[in-house]
Amino acid sequence: MNHKSILLVEDNPSDIGLTRRALDKGRITNTLIIAEDGQEALDYLLGTGAHLGRDASQIPTLVLLDLKLPKVDGLSVLQQVRADPRTRRVPIVILTSSTEHQDLSAGYDLGANGYIRKPVSFDQFVSVIEHLGLYWLGLNEPPPRVTVL
Repeated sequence: MNHKSILLVEDNPSDIGLTRRALDKGRITNTLIIAEDGQEALDYLLGTGAHLGRDASQIPTLVLLDLKLPKVDGLSVLQQVRADPRTRRVPIVILTSSTEHQDLSAGYDLGANGYIRKPVSFDQFVSVIEHLGLYWLGLNEPPPRVTVL
């Protein structure tokens, strides 16, 4: 996977569809990988569980992480990803409907690269996705991959 991919960690099928449509409308053609719960995201990123054997050194260019997830919540996912040397540098933007101040603080304390509240209107959501894509997939220089021996 040498191209820039996006891992969307989202359990709501409507929000997954909305994100797909926003990416299409924003002409962001990067591969979109979906994890529908926190455990699936961890398995994908770390090459464990259902993704055992996947080359875990091939990590997405960007992770869009919801907070309210089944199995493992988003803040726990963030904490575990940051604790693993293979994934600690992957850019993670929290994309959530949570308006809780403690979620915002905890997200940054645990190492999120950004925190975006999901806009209510589709046009605003498209704009947010376009800006995320422009910055994280175009302008931003990604961190070097970590080599773990």
